[in-house]
Amino acid sequence: MDNLDLKAIYKLMHNARATWAELGAYLGLSAPAAAERVHKLEQQGIIRGYTALIEANRVGLNLAALVSVTLERPEHRQEFLQFVGATPEIQECHHTAGDEDYILKVCCKDTRHLEKLLSHDIKGICGVIKTRTTVILSTVKETPVLPLVIE
Repeated sequence: MDNLDLKAIYKLMHNARATWAELGAYLGLSAPAAAERVHKLEQQGIIRGYTALIEANRVGLNLAALVSVTLERPEHRQEFLQFVGATPEIQECHHTAGDEDYILKVCCKDTRHLEKLLSHDIKGICGVIKTRTTVILSTVKETPVLPLVIE
């Protein structure tokens, strides 16, 4: 990956709806050359996809929380991770070092929704021995933009 690839990624992180012509002008390339470069980044799995950023509370998802999960044994990991992958309320899943095995960021409608997710769904998974939940009151910063160094 060269500096032009990093510049293309930077531009797309800030405006994924940029046209090939806009991206090409930013990179000093033709529109087809910019498109080809981006397609290669997609094929390499560097660019995983594109999405709209949605304000959760504006669509009825008024409660976010961080849930720490501790598994009893490593052999319980597969079932837990399958659940994580299949559960739309789980926005992020981080395997961590320390007292907990995973930290999840979840997004729910309300406390009843969160209670069901925690008490019935997550704690119902074989091998989950402990959870700790922190409700997010407000978010000061949340960004998908990576701190790239472009020369």
